[in-house]
Amino acid sequence: MTQKLAIAILHGAGTPKENFAEEMIQSISKRFAEKLHTKNTEQSLVFEPVFWSSIFEREQEELWERVQRNAELDFTYLRRFAIEFLADAIAYQPTTIGNQNYDKVHSFFAESLRRLKKKAGSKAPLCVISHSLGSIIASNYFFDMQYRQGSLGDLTKNIVEDTPLEKGDTLTLFYTMGSPMALWSLRYIDFGSPISVPSPLLNNYYPNLKGEWLNFYDKDDVLSFPLKALNDIFQTHVTDDVAVNAGGLLTSWNPLSHIKYSSDNDVIEPIVDGLIRTWDEINS
Repeated sequence: MTQKLAIAILHGAGTPKENFAEEMIQSISKRFAEKLHTKNTEQSLVFEPVFWSSIFEREQEELWERVQRNAELDFTYLRRFAIEFLADAIAYQPTTIGNQNYDKVHSFFAESLRRLKKKAGSKAPLCVISHSLGSIIASNYFFDMQYRQGSLGDLTKNIVEDTPLEKGDTLTLFYTMGSPMALWSLRYIDFGSPISVPSPLLNNYYPNLKGEWLNFYDKDDVLSFPLKALNDIFQTHVTDDVAVNAGGLLTSWNPLSHIKYSSDNDVIEPIVDGLIRTWDEINS
């Protein structure tokens, strides 16, 4: 019996459709099958889209209704854009109030990892593909698991079971696309410390397995930045900053490239290569 790979995909800020990961899943599965010369990727790859923005949808709608009452606002389209994109980042920030959104989002992610565990196995190597704000969420979740377990929120602690995958112990591959992590690093002294990829505990389960953290960015995407130059720790923890030209004729040359990473071949190919290396190592 082969060991499956568990793959979580987190979207960025905004309110995407619930099937936001479908195109990327199909692209990865197709290239994986072609390169591995197999037709059935379901025996190798298990995907779990993490539709975390559903937590904020109702509140965003209510906020939009309230701010329009007795007001004739200009630029309503841009204001709606600001609520859907910027408000997610603001709402996610930790507070001192119990049952905060930070904990809600992380507990939602924990539930997704639990589903992956059930489908791929409790010790399955974990690959996380994250876009934009989703990369911040994934990074914070695993940082808490690796270095700040005492600060886990009650909602998250009540969901996470004592299994390697759910605790992030089998985190092997981390792919960030259009990540604003460099901006978030301003919150910390000397731009902070990143998570460890692979997990420091991965050797307990797969001694010969090598992980990677690839950070994909587009020079025309004003929200994404390289990460290795932030400080010495990022330099060693991020495997590579990968410059890509995301998007097509209308988007690759401007900030709209921010939403086109998941369909870009220069992003898909390295991810598939990482999955194949991992699968070959654990199933050889």
